[in-house]
Amino acid sequence: MDPEFIFWYNCSMKKMNTTPISGTQELLPEKQAIFDEIKSRIREVYRKHGFQNIETPTIDRTEVLFAKAGGDTEKQIYRVVKTAETDQDADQALRFDHTVPLARYVVEHESNLHFPFKVTQIGRNFRGERAQKGRFREFYQCDIDIVGRNNLSIAYDAEIIATLHEALSTFLKPSMLIRISNRKLLTGLLKSQNLESKSKEIFSIIDHAEKVSPEKTQQSLNEINLTESQIDILNKFMAIRGEREEAVTKLKSLNIEDETYLQGVSELNQVMNSLESQGLKSKISADMLIVRGLDYYTGTVFETFLPEYREIGSVGSGGRYENLAGHYTDQNFPGVGGSIGLTRLFYVLSEHDLLSDIKHNLIDITIIPISENEQAYALKVANELRAKNNSVDVILTDKKLSDKLTHAAKISKYGIVIGEDEASTGNLTLKNFETGEQSKLGA
Repeated sequence: MDPEFIFWYNCSMKKMNTTPISGTQELLPEKQAIFDEIKSRIREVYRKHGFQNIETPTIDRTEVLFAKAGGDTEKQIYRVVKTAETDQDADQALRFDHTVPLARYVVEHESNLHFPFKVTQIGRNFRGERAQKGRFREFYQCDIDIVGRNNLSIAYDAEIIATLHEALSTFLKPSMLIRISNRKLLTGLLKSQNLESKSKEIFSIIDHAEKVSPEKTQQSLNEINLTESQIDILNKFMAIRGEREEAVTKLKSLNIEDETYLQGVSELNQVMNSLESQGLKSKISADMLIVRGLDYYTGTVFETFLPEYREIGSVGSGGRYENLAGHYTDQNFPGVGGSIGLTRLFYVLSEHDLLSDIKHNLIDITIIPISENEQAYALKVANELRAKNNSVDVILTDKKLSDKLTHAAKISKYGIVIGEDEASTGNLTLKNFETGEQSKLGA
């Protein structure tokens, strides 16, 4: 049948537009099974590394969310216009990430938490971005954070990076490269060059340096009226990347004596050294082009890339924030965190056919009773198999056996046909729909 005819026929049957809102993801069961499997693998790695799961509300007070939003993010926040009870303007909005709600959570519950607080949140967030390919307005993020009270060892920065790498390794086949820097390096460099007043512009130029030509980067530096010596040292800084020892040597060779800068060099060295001791030397690289766009970060920053698929962009990122909760309390809660943007990542990996190895059977076993006479026994068998942790469906329609088998093969890996003989003897045969192999159940 003509596909165009089918499209228009289906449209003509609709009473209203049922297409998902632009910028949201809605998957068929087969794809949803793969998505859920990946999410489950990430969650399990987080659990094994000692991260405790919490869920913060998707809706919060605007004063809480706006306290740290700022810039473009503030423009993208979905605000609640009215409440059902009063029909008045509501001072509420949908969360745009997990980190800001976590800060509120820590302040609210700090007397009942044990620090360092290792926490994970996996759930939906919302941003009113311009919907485009691979960008979503509703999206899953899989976050881990470690929050301290008053202080937090730099060793935890390496733990976040190592945990995120392991989580990604459970479903990513291409090799990964984690590019690491420290915000204190550029902060200290700018201070030493009396460029603090232009830090926002310079951070932005460096953050976009890989997305534009080298000539454009130089033009942007010239446009903010830097001296030749200032541009020269910034160029030398941006060019530093590679293994720990080489990068640290080059950073020291810039002869910057600012205390913040030197602290950044030391912290970068410590974090990378810790990761090397965990067997990740070939997976990490110091890189001064990594500055991260959000205003949260004050120390370590990192982004994870697939070198064979540069066009995909970052697949996991994060960094250190010294006192995110400072907007809500006078107490000091430094932290470090990392995030996997699962919705976007799932989309781009699917586009590049990099998820074909993920198991995605919707159901383990489908039981097919030949007639109504075998249905009661089929349901009994199904419950026995479910008790052994199998997912089981029973086909209860009165279709032909061939139709039932076709349906079963589409939704499950195995099938069991129960006729009069099977119901009376209890001798059941398990058929593998993928290979055609058959075996006695329980054999």
